[in-house]
Amino acid sequence: MFSLIGIGISIAVAVIAYVQTRDFVRRRLRYVDKVQSPVAPWLAGAAVALIGIPIAAFLPFVGLGTALILGTSVGTAVAHGVRDIKRGGSELYLP
Repeated sequence: MFSLIGIGISIAVAVIAYVQTRDFVRRRLRYVDKVQSPVAPWLAGAAVALIGIPIAAFLPFVGLGTALILGTSVGTAVAHGVRDIKRGGSELYLP
């Protein structure tokens, strides 16, 4: 039962972080040249994972996997946000 709660928390955190980060990159970081480099998603994902690991160690129901999934989600969102900027799309497309 507790593992299902942890999985649910991990999924929710990853989805929320992805949507927020992608929107932030498209709206606020549009004119920042450093974000549009190929290294930026890797750095953003690694930074979030490294910050999240010590925080997740003290929280119940989550652990190392949640921090790594969060870092992956942010890195993917940065990459997709940069791709959207290059394509010219600025709106947030939600289903």
